[in-house]
Amino acid sequence: MAAEDRPQLYLLTPPDLELSTFPDRLARVLDAHDIACLRLAMASRDESAITRAADALREVAHARDVALVIEAHIGLVEKLGLDGVHLNDGARSVRKVRETLSGDAIVGAFAGASKHDGMTAGEAGADYVAFGPVGASSLGDGTIAEPELFAWWSEAIEVPIVAEGNLDEDLIRTLAPITDFFGIGDEIWREEDAVAALTRLIAAMS
Repeated sequence: MAAEDRPQLYLLTPPDLELSTFPDRLARVLDAHDIACLRLAMASRDESAITRAADALREVAHARDVALVIEAHIGLVEKLGLDGVHLNDGARSVRKVRETLSGDAIVGAFAGASKHDGMTAGEAGADYVAFGPVGASSLGDGTIAEPELFAWWSEAIEVPIVAEGNLDEDLIRTLAPITDFFGIGDEIWREEDAVAALTRLIAAMS
């Protein structure tokens, strides 16, 4: 697959960030690879901790022209100068959030493995729909987003899609022709050398 035809890269932060080291790790990845978007996906509900992380990562991302969206916390998008929000409730709040945020804000929606939720989110104004996990997991109810869903969507729907969750090189080879973005997080951050780990996954797209 030619480089211009490859899916774009969408990075997810770890759920727990060590701010003394993570911004530098992130900067090395952004300097090494062309990243379309970064999602701040912290597990914390501590507003001050999320704000500190957002401030640090916004500086790294925006210096490299990478958009930064935040998971779930709609009220922090404009307050912190972020580029948009990633919603975890399928289509339920897309329309309301689209009306709340400025017109150029990114609004993404996670639809699990539900074609219906994805289509409804797209119709409500989502800029992208994320499906996952695409790899086997014991978390949740174990349902995975199958390649058939991506194949159908790529033929029938124009809204861009993200494949995320438990990716490996085999899944990337399978999904590369039928997805617009790969959402990659723990797949690289759990490795000592995140740049090298991402390089391996990108190579699988070819």
